[in-house]
Amino acid sequence: MNQKLPHPVIALIPIIVLIGLLGTVIYLFGSDSLNGGSQTALILGTAVCIAISMTIYRVPWKDFERQITHTLGGISVTLFILLAVGMISGSWMISGVVPTLIYYGVQIMSPQFFLVSTCAICALVSLLSGSSWTTIATIGVALMGIGEALGVSEAWTAGAIISGAYFGDKMSPLSDTTILASSAVGTDLFGHIRYMVYTTAPAFILTLFIFFFAGIGDVAETELHVAQYTEGLSQTFNISLWTLLVPLLTGVLIAMRYPSLITLFASAIMAGFMALILQPHILTQIAADTTLSTPESLARGLAITYYGATAVETGSSSLNELVSTGGMAGMLNTVWLILCAMCFGASMVASRMIESLTRVILRLAKGRFSLVSSTVGTGFFLNLTTGDQFISIVLTADMYREAYREQGYAPQLLSRTTEDAATVTSVLVPWNTCGMTQSTVLGIPTLTYLPYCFFNILSPLITLLVAAFGWKIKKIS
Repeated sequence: MNQKLPHPVIALIPIIVLIGLLGTVIYLFGSDSLNGGSQTALILGTAVCIAISMTIYRVPWKDFERQITHTLGGISVTLFILLAVGMISGSWMISGVVPTLIYYGVQIMSPQFFLVSTCAICALVSLLSGSSWTTIATIGVALMGIGEALGVSEAWTAGAIISGAYFGDKMSPLSDTTILASSAVGTDLFGHIRYMVYTTAPAFILTLFIFFFAGIGDVAETELHVAQYTEGLSQTFNISLWTLLVPLLTGVLIAMRYPSLITLFASAIMAGFMALILQPHILTQIAADTTLSTPESLARGLAITYYGATAVETGSSSLNELVSTGGMAGMLNTVWLILCAMCFGASMVASRMIESLTRVILRLAKGRFSLVSSTVGTGFFLNLTTGDQFISIVLTADMYREAYREQGYAPQLLSRTTEDAATVTSVLVPWNTCGMTQSTVLGIPTLTYLPYCFFNILSPLITLLVAAFGWKIKKIS
């Protein structure tokens, strides 16, 4: 049975309700809004969407059930990746990998060039690995610690990390989003990457300039910070270059193109072995049970490192906070939020409310600039409403494929615009899978780091600028 398309005004109601609820939650709970308030808002928004569809448009419940099952099935691997990220955050810290990187990093890196170096390092790692998530969960966490020791604002540091990581993710032929965007539109992968250079390179160069000049203007005194951190870390952890075998072997797995889940899990296991060898006193402290024998205490400490919260006494309150971890349990609020966001997105798709709203946009997209700007707006809009960048990429490509063909534009223009909109802006939305994950991993709210993610903000703006001037816009016969 053909389902009636909802009126666009009706289709806006669940979105308006959700935005209002999320605004209320953020006002009431602040940084604690991810501990249940935002999840409740998403569930209520889902309920409003389903109630309107079932009562006004007679959409059967089975349609929602089928779409929710399909959507959640598509992100099942993502949820396991999140748990693996939790394992890595705990094991890399307790094994001494992150403390060693921080210990040497604060002595090598200058605060004046820290931000631009951080952005460039994350861009390179992400370009080689093809994963912004892996980059941020590993080297990104260490750079956050180095930045704190150097007295650099955590919001600026997070912005530099995310800007670099998403540049590399976007331009890497190993990236799942890059492959998805090109295949969804039906264009060659490397042709898609080459065409992205015209908008991505200017955005990244401008980003590096911003971080360079921001760092040059930082004249804060850092010697005391560095001395406190290096002394605290060396007295607490067994600082050893042997710990760097873990990121080295992780890099080998990335180079061999193992899937992200396998790479992250293997890295966490290697870090666990390193903790047993070099940091047994830390594991015993975490176990906090004097009745256990030494092997039992080490096993208990390692298990807690993987799944639970850890607290290590360093003699400095700020350093204590830095080296504390949440393990897999620390990712559960994020998993919970993603499940709720996916339910809302699935209900909007099943009810055809997303389709109704995008048809209005497509009717207005008549010229080159309006077509590209509509694509950018749709990609960001879908990140807001569906809560997942992969869904946003696929839906944006599907919606505009025929419009680009009819107006004579090459498919590379659509695939590039989709990435410039959907891929890079996903991390700027607090309830999107990317925004939630990076906020949890870096320990800083999405709205706090958002103004400093210059690459993610500039990418869609430069796309619009290029479209306005018609520079390097490919046409087809």
